[in-house]
Amino acid sequence: MPELIDIGANLTHESFAADLAQVIARAQAAGVVQIGITGADLAGSRAALALAADLPDVAFTTAGIHPHHSADGPLGPAIAEIAELAQAPAVRAIGETGLDYHRDFAPRSTQRVAFEAQLELAAAVGLPVFLHQRDAHADFLALLSRWRHRLVDAVVHCFTADGEALAAYLDLDCHIGITGWVCDERRGAHLVPLLPRIPAGRLLLETDAPYLLPRTLRPRPRGRRNEPAYLPEVLRVVAAARGEAEAALAAHTTATARRCFRLQPQALSATSAGAV
Repeated sequence: MPELIDIGANLTHESFAADLAQVIARAQAAGVVQIGITGADLAGSRAALALAADLPDVAFTTAGIHPHHSADGPLGPAIAEIAELAQAPAVRAIGETGLDYHRDFAPRSTQRVAFEAQLELAAAVGLPVFLHQRDAHADFLALLSRWRHRLVDAVVHCFTADGEALAAYLDLDCHIGITGWVCDERRGAHLVPLLPRIPAGRLLLETDAPYLLPRTLRPRPRGRRNEPAYLPEVLRVVAAARGEAEAALAAHTTATARRCFRLQPQALSATSAGAV
């Protein structure tokens, strides 16, 4: 069974509260050896770090403020707290940060200020950025381009955009995270011909659980909750689109995740799975 790393799962989501130990155990059985827990606001970043402490052989985290939450409170104290959280060894990236003009849950000007503040923070602390972009490519690219030379690494999480955007992000030497969006024939079909354009060493896999349950899963789960155990389905669909063996794809995406997030090779253990 190939080893996989899920670079982005929202394990602090309330839907995992009742059975997180079983979720981790299922991930283990599916070959998912490490999981990145996404921090999307201050409370979520704190919770992700606390959860990682309970899963020391499994989890790493991000700490940041998603564009949806960029207007939740004063930015200065929030950035200061993210900087403090980033000192913890389990925090391997700043984010989730970026721009989202699809929902516009926060004013666009506020999103841009918060995004640039987190790019500056990532440069200062020497951590990668974990990025979100939806319907905001031009402004996102302009800000990222301004800071990319100072960043150790950048991950465009849950890439769903077009070929022009993909080329621009690859030109900036970004990593590209692919989720179960590609398994959705209604809205992800455009990604299929783009996947071979992503070089080995730049491609990463993720679930974005509990969101984006792969529609190609058979048998279909009873609920709609996604979880890290379903990452092999993303692997299967991406490998088919690239004309690549699943084992080869697993090997290079796992190696890329470890290199990008500065992870040590580890494996899920029965002790870790039972700790939560």
